[in-house]
Amino acid sequence: MRINLISDTVTVPTPQMLKAMFEANVGDDVFKKDESVNHLERKVAEMFGKEAALFFPSGTMANQTAIKLHTNPGDQVICDKDAHIYNYEGGGVSFNSGVSCKLIDGHRGMFTAAQAKAAINPPDFYHSPLTALIALENTANRGGGACWDFSEIEKIHTVARENDLGFHLDGARLWNALVEKGETPEQYGKLFDTISVCLSKGLGCPVGSVLIADEETIHKALRIRKILGGGMRQAGYLAAAGTYALDHHMKRLAEDHDKAKEIGKTLEQLTFIKNVEPIDTNIIIFYLQDDIDEQGFLSKLEALGIDLIGMGSGKLRIVTHLDYTTKMHQEFLKVIQNVL
Repeated sequence: MRINLISDTVTVPTPQMLKAMFEANVGDDVFKKDESVNHLERKVAEMFGKEAALFFPSGTMANQTAIKLHTNPGDQVICDKDAHIYNYEGGGVSFNSGVSCKLIDGHRGMFTAAQAKAAINPPDFYHSPLTALIALENTANRGGGACWDFSEIEKIHTVARENDLGFHLDGARLWNALVEKGETPEQYGKLFDTISVCLSKGLGCPVGSVLIADEETIHKALRIRKILGGGMRQAGYLAAAGTYALDHHMKRLAEDHDKAKEIGKTLEQLTFIKNVEPIDTNIIIFYLQDDIDEQGFLSKLEALGIDLIGMGSGKLRIVTHLDYTTKMHQEFLKVIQNVL
């Protein structure tokens, strides 16, 4: 039995999801004639109380499209120093949109409205980039799946409106935050101009993300998606997986959170673990003691059938997910306590 805890992107479709995919009604989505894609886009838009949505092959492309929608070359985006759009999208903000990032030194991937306001460049000072967009990430990946305080998001929304800035949410794992905090998609739809949500992480789909906004913005996004090479043909087979996941895999995210928190409690009791960061959802970030070799530790676990990811300097990450069963969970807890 191999236990893969590298990411929640390693899941494969359940038999029921595969059945939904095989039975999908499809067409040519480039001509907007794929019934299953159109259904998913309407469904997600309605969930967030928005006018429209657009299906993308990846969350990175959805985020990059949003950034391009909100900015012009030479502009600047405000985001946390740990933000996915800055660290893990291949420098796309500069390559695709010709913009730079003003990085905020937040806490666990999150920052305050006061920090956001202070990061805005004076619009009449032409020596500095023109601030055009504030981008948040919920849950915060590098923050260990941390959930934003919604009241702080509301305050940042006010800052964005008062300064005529775009407001984008990288909601790759927003589903986890909604389940953990008891929030609703509509709450987020009222605040953000654009929202990207991922289907291929906690929800267990093989491929796909969705960008949500007003109708005019999504019409513009369609052209940008084409330019970036994101137009797909019979994409309904993938969209059907997304529809199935939204109908059947949302509530069970709480199971992943519970397993993650139990792992965290176990790690905290082990002498070779220096620190475990707070656990909100399905991501556990922990640190080995300074005298323990990270690669050696990972190799020992790999030999025992367990795959984790190292982040350097003794910092490791575990992500629970749909395919991480209760049996695997019990085995992992047993192995981790005896690995050294």
